[in-house]
Amino acid sequence: MTDPLSISVEEVSPEDRFDRFKLIGWWDQSRLKAAKVLVIGAGALGNEIIKNLALLGVGKVVIADKDTIENSNLSRSVLYRASDTGKLKADVAASAARDIYPDIAVAAINCDIIHDLGAGVYRWADIIIGGLDNREARLAINRQCWRVGRPWVDGAIEIIQGIARVFVPDEKQENPCYECTMSERDWKLLQHRRSCNLLTRAEMETGRVPTTPTIASVIAGVQVQETLKYLHGMPTLAGKGFVFAGDTADSYQIEYQRKADCLSHDTLGRIVELEDRSDKLSVGELLTRARALLGATAVLDLGRDIAQSLVCRSCQNRQDVFRSLGSLSTADARCPACAQESREVVTFNTVRGDEAFLDRTLRDIGLPRFDIITARTRDASIGFELRGDAGDVLGNLADEDLEWM
Repeated sequence: MTDPLSISVEEVSPEDRFDRFKLIGWWDQSRLKAAKVLVIGAGALGNEIIKNLALLGVGKVVIADKDTIENSNLSRSVLYRASDTGKLKADVAASAARDIYPDIAVAAINCDIIHDLGAGVYRWADIIIGGLDNREARLAINRQCWRVGRPWVDGAIEIIQGIARVFVPDEKQENPCYECTMSERDWKLLQHRRSCNLLTRAEMETGRVPTTPTIASVIAGVQVQETLKYLHGMPTLAGKGFVFAGDTADSYQIEYQRKADCLSHDTLGRIVELEDRSDKLSVGELLTRARALLGATAVLDLGRDIAQSLVCRSCQNRQDVFRSLGSLSTADARCPACAQESREVVTFNTVRGDEAFLDRTLRDIGLPRFDIITARTRDASIGFELRGDAGDVLGNLADEDLEWM
């Protein structure tokens, strides 16, 4: 009989990284390895979400955020260090995820997610997780997810309170979405934010929500757990919210109702995948293709507001800009002709065929890369996905997933 104490270290089989997970009867690590998750927001919630995805062995993650790391982030964000101050959040978070789980394939997208994150990124993902702090960004995510039929998990925190909720588009058109949950007060606050001119926009964007790392851990944990359940085909909080009140340690669920007149429920039934790049395909060429499929009355619905020009209220000077609305700042309010800070933005979101810019490329008019542009008539609509941009946006993840659909 062999003395167990005589067994050498070399004879002991090394433990698999995910052995403890595999003790769970329903666990399927291969599903997580193949999963594609888009994380929007890399602040306090985003850090906890990304950390958990890496620990769980999720194989492919895209992180989208526009901000840089500030000193105040260091008390609430587990992935950031003092030496990271001033660096882009998405880049640092992606690098930290690789440190946690070297086999993860992760890409960072540094952009304003409201205006500059192409819908193709949403369609690439199996599920989207939001770690955001404003209604406008949530509404933008919600509408894109519904357009391309992708579920998303929202999280919101303040002080030591928080909520996690799941929204899943369904073929029967029965499930509620984020917009269905918005109250009259939510809409008033959102309209106030949208109506602000360039002089006050920057001030509006500097608002800070008081939070702690503890509530971020709680809510992000629930968000990733719901993601985990979804990826395993298990029932989730779809159409519901999990509320945690940290001051009393109470928790409860809210069930949302679908609103029949909600504007977010438009889903693209058909998406045509184009190998074209947005910096090569002109607006007119895309409109021609749309009309070849839908008829002469087809128009292009861009799905976002584009800043076409800046017009001075004082001297009427007009400057064409063709930029993403999110790229404008308070500095753009100053008129170069009269030096007054009185310029307003002229936007457009539809192309009807009589515009003077039809020879410009889609990038030249301010559309993001890897976007999906809707062509529609009164009776039908289709989406054109610009897959030629995928490599520029997703990096190696695009190379691995050329046949993701």
